[in-house]
Amino acid sequence: MSRAGNRGAAALLLILAATLAGCGALDPFPAPPRAAQPGAQPGPRVAICYNTLTTSLTQVETEAQQECSANTVAEPVDTDWYLHTCPLLLPARATFVCRAKK
Repeated sequence: MSRAGNRGAAALLLILAATLAGCGALDPFPAPPRAAQPGAQPGPRVAICYNTLTTSLTQVETEAQQECSANTVAEPVDTDWYLHTCPLLLPARATFVCRAKK
């Protein structure tokens, strides 16, 4: 492939990435939580799909807290990268247990 072809492909990739970032394609979002494993903490579970390169853990925790009901606290219990649950651009899924506030 020529240099011009490589530059064109790189420019197209850069434009695509900027478009995805600008339209919120990389924003974390709620997902089905991972099933509780034997011995796991009891309680309602919520999960957030996110991109580990563009989303801070604070943002993920804030999103999870919004998914939990009032008077509960979202406590992280698990993170996985099974792509059948979250899309390729947001491959991490953090699962939280919603615990009653003390």
